[in-house]
Amino acid sequence: MHSMMDIMNSDALLKMILRPYFANLGKRLVNTPKVYFVDTGTLCYLAGLRDPVHAASGPMSGSIFETAVLSEIVKTRIHRGEEPRVYFWRTSAGSKVDIVFETDGKLIPIEVKLSSTPRPGMDAGIKSFRETFGSRTMKGFVVHPGDVRLPLGQEVIALPFSEL
Repeated sequence: MHSMMDIMNSDALLKMILRPYFANLGKRLVNTPKVYFVDTGTLCYLAGLRDPVHAASGPMSGSIFETAVLSEIVKTRIHRGEEPRVYFWRTSAGSKVDIVFETDGKLIPIEVKLSSTPRPGMDAGIKSFRETFGSRTMKGFVVHPGDVRLPLGQEVIALPFSEL
């Protein structure tokens, strides 16, 4: 596989390029990389969002939250001296997982949801991912901005962002 994640410096703005996760399984996958800013403050500034309330409730709120979750995962791995092996997964049929984190040869699927009230069904992409990758997959997480931690399904936990 090519580089897991590229962190590039362009005009003093750090951005992350998240590559798709694939494992020659014969499924048609979306393979266009996703680009994220490392810093949500920079993202909000460039998008013209100067008010935290507007940023949290506007049309970009989901993307901003996903960026914050990805940034925390990457920063944690880097601070531990580990390479952040982070991807996304999306099939052409519409199944998706926002973030796939690889550690010790295992895969951790993570969905990011803006709703503070996690509920069954939010783990559909994780279920599909687990069916596809089987024993290579560890417990999955639905990260949300609320404060409740609870099971959403078999091997899937709703996890507050504050616990990342």
